Amino acid sequence: MTLPVVVGVDGSDSSLRAIDGAADQAALHRLPLRLVHASLWERYEGPAASTQSAEAAFEHRLVQEILDHATDRVRGSHPGVNVASEIVPEDAQAALLREARRAAAVVTGCRGRGPITGALLGSVSRSLVMRAPCPVVVVRHPLRNLPGDRSIVVGVGGTTSSIAAVHFAFREAEARRCPLHVVRAWHRPAHRLQAHPLLVGSPAHEQEEQAAALLEDALHEAERAYPGVPVHRVVTEGTALSVLLTHAAAAGLLVLGSPRRRGPLRLPLKGLAHTVLQHADCPVAVVPAVLARERV
Repeated sequence: MTLPVVVGVDGSDSSLRAIDGAADQAALHRLPLRLVHASLWERYEGPAASTQSAEAAFEHRLVQEILDHATDRVRGSHPGVNVASEIVPEDAQAALLREARRAAAVVTGCRGRGPITGALLGSVSRSLVMRAPCPVVVVRHPLRNLPGDRSIVVGVGGTTSSIAAVHFAFREAEARRCPLHVVRAWHRPAHRLQAHPLLVGSPAHEQEEQAAALLEDALHEAERAYPGVPVHRVVTEGTALSVLLTHAAAAGLLVLGSPRRRGPLRLPLKGLAHTVLQHADCPVAVVPAVLARERV
């Protein structure tokens, strides 16, 4: 079974950016594209209702026009992509989480509120990143076509949470025929202990060596599986946030792993991932640690 790339459609500028990113992803991997508009109007006063109100009928026509426009947009830019659309009688969050169960990836925009719109992660995007069982690609800005943005950057955290993200990044780099930058940050110990006269090597050097070893562990399997991908190892002193944002500034995609748990209790979206999603200058893919083989 070929799983589609799924994107939520609501007619906003953020949605249009997500549609463009999703179409690129579908074309790149030769996957179908599924456009989904979630509308609670359809649940209560759908087109099959015998007593459909004029307001509900207008809403349905408006939604259909939004989907038709999105479909035409994809067919105009990517005529080879098999695109389908559907109006789903649910709220957007529930609909896209359900769609994510049978998607190769979900692509979403990022909408904020108030005077700093675009700097805040929208509630639907936040929920998808926290809970979706497939990779979620968040597109904050219009897709660029700069000379340096064909590279892909993947951040390596804990080995367990990074393996799926690293494999995803290698697949993307292979499909895009671009180099992959594998990044691991390290920092000096906050308090340096008094050195023993029989011990050699500085704490900082030990931290750097540990970071390099962890990066090699994360690369071991993927590098053998994708021998044609040019890999640049980056082991840099600094905070993970600053290192990732610096390398993402000229990249086409930043990939992060997510150590999600199964069941109703999920890890909160906070700290590094949340801040990266708010400020990265390129699309960000968040990949759950447990990822089915057939997904993108």
